[in-house]
Amino acid sequence: MSIKQMKVPTVGESISEVTIGKWNKNNGDYVNAEEVICELESDKATFEVTAETAGILTIIAKQGDVVPIGGMICEIESKSGGAEKKTTEVKKEEVVVTKEQTTTNYAKGTASPAANKILSEKEIKTEEVLGTGKDGRITKEDALNAQTNNKKSEVPLSINNQAPSTTGARSQRREKMTSLRKTVARRLVAVKNETAMLTTFNEVDMKPIMDLRAKYKDAFKEKHQVGLGFMSFFTKACCVALQEFPSVNAFIDGEEIVFNSYCDVSIAVSAPKGLVVPVIRNAETLSFDQVEKEVVRLALKARDNKLSIEEMQGGTFTITNGGIFGSMLSTPIINAPQSAILGMHNIVERAVVQGGQVVVRPIMYVALSYDHRIIDGRESVGFLVRVKQLLEDPQRLLLGV
Repeated sequence: MSIKQMKVPTVGESISEVTIGKWNKNNGDYVNAEEVICELESDKATFEVTAETAGILTIIAKQGDVVPIGGMICEIESKSGGAEKKTTEVKKEEVVVTKEQTTTNYAKGTASPAANKILSEKEIKTEEVLGTGKDGRITKEDALNAQTNNKKSEVPLSINNQAPSTTGARSQRREKMTSLRKTVARRLVAVKNETAMLTTFNEVDMKPIMDLRAKYKDAFKEKHQVGLGFMSFFTKACCVALQEFPSVNAFIDGEEIVFNSYCDVSIAVSAPKGLVVPVIRNAETLSFDQVEKEVVRLALKARDNKLSIEEMQGGTFTITNGGIFGSMLSTPIINAPQSAILGMHNIVERAVVQGGQVVVRPIMYVALSYDHRIIDGRESVGFLVRVKQLLEDPQRLLLGV
């Protein structure tokens, strides 16, 4: 018989501790080698832990516990010679009462002199009051808080002045913040405090893109086995604009500004355990179908909490789409250490003037939040206008003009 001690593995640089997310197995269960037994949550991602050997599981770190890297999480007891898989049974202990002990607590229910006087004035019996003092003694405060069930209000309220009775549930529940949620909260507050963040807005007529999608979406999907969505148009438009306005694709490092020649575009995704931002690497070199496939791949991994740390690090610019939740307009917060983030919103038919005529067009408001320490107003407005031009004339994206 041998016992395998399982410890928290090293899950990435700068990560010193993890939180036990959930156990897929119960204490005393039999587990197979390489079977997923629990999840670990760091401040950046969620990781699965697999059993290093087969045997009986003994859980040491419970769900919600914070464990340092290298800390013990469980033990697995296996018999040498590797027998067949056993099913463990939880035996109930028989409790035998051999002697019934009764103790009399004389203090319980006894009122102090001050409390007794108050209860007498209220015409309340001591048996109707729950004492909170030592050994159940009724204190003066207990007597002051006591209410009689029989005594009516001296001045009855008229029916019009009576407060409505509350019959609905008024429960509360508390839930411990995950490591990921705490990190998101900490970073968002830091960005607001440490950057000179401003937001500029514009509107985009989405009809040209919608017409292009309607015309080619079936052929596109048949050829590439992926749908043609709005995200590929926005990603490609941003990549063109980022190369024309390099400060929007830069970041501050100490007293230096670092300019990136590539576009690693982070896509904000709402995952079950919080907001994550996986990165599309070198998006400027990808075709429309490659962008769409990468978006789908990363979104599915985010939904299943399978994203790795490497897939969420190193972005140079972020796109977030609040429109999928119905948002009309917002001021997105910069994803540090990046310097800018583009916010997409819902598409609504609006009356606009074109050629002197009032026409109805599907309009999307777009917002660019940026760090004014790096990006000037001319560059931020110019960047957003360039994105608007490319989206309203998508053939420019295909021709690279």
